Amino acid sequence: MRPSRLLLTAIAFAMFGLSGATLALPALRVMSFNVRYPSPDDGANRWEQRRDLMVRTIREQHPDVLGTQELYKLQGDYLVGKLPHYTWFGLGRYGDDRDEHMGVFYRTDRLRLVESGNFWLSDTPDKPGSISWGHPLPRMVTWALFEVKAGGRRFYYYNTHFPYRDQDEPARTRAAQEIAGRLEALPANLPFVLTGDFNTTPDSPAHALLTRGLQDARISAGTHSGPEATFHNFTGKPNRRIDWILYRGFHATAVHTVTTSHEGRYPSDHFPVSAELTWDAAAPPEK
Repeated sequence: MRPSRLLLTAIAFAMFGLSGATLALPALRVMSFNVRYPSPDDGANRWEQRRDLMVRTIREQHPDVLGTQELYKLQGDYLVGKLPHYTWFGLGRYGDDRDEHMGVFYRTDRLRLVESGNFWLSDTPDKPGSISWGHPLPRMVTWALFEVKAGGRRFYYYNTHFPYRDQDEPARTRAAQEIAGRLEALPANLPFVLTGDFNTTPDSPAHALLTRGLQDARISAGTHSGPEATFHNFTGKPNRRIDWILYRGFHATAVHTVTTSHEGRYPSDHFPVSAELTWDAAAPPEK
């Protein structure tokens, strides 16, 4: 074979190999999990009685990234102590560790944390613990920019917990507006994932606002398993779908509502939701 043809063959092989590696990048496994804070009033469902079932649930689902709500530091530290491939980060909603965190867990063998931060769902989003719009507790977002170690692809990730009372629907709508506005400011070429307990259903204004620019994995995925509803109050009988995984720059191939239990006990009063997201071909692998 002539040298020029050898060179062309080598270039073609290199290009094919790069394309193949990009296309073969494993799906991103994402999970949203309201873990229920460690209330001493939960009786048989208190944290100490369900924590190992939660460890089992996470281990079985093996998400690459997991967004939690109602997480206290003692819970986060316990989970990573039992799950050595994971670490977690987050700030309490009052700006310290004394209360609920939007704790984000990720597999250190799969992902690299590039940067992270927090903002509050209020008129003063950079002020820790700030409250607006008539609800009684601080609400916030913990976010990250992740890089997949194999292949270098990056994506943004937000995790949140919206106000819970029936009369808080306007506040949930304002929270969705704040997130949507920040989403518009992010680089459009980078994929994005939002997980959370939104305390409202998909027929709400908050869902309509967020899905103008994002897709709902439960709706768009080709494969579904488990019930559609997620909140079950430790009964195993859910009545509302308030836990969502929203995204752009991916394709949702499967979504699961995880109903793991043992002898009538559940890891939380919410069923966690897990989704498999394949990388959109339009989303570049470059940094």
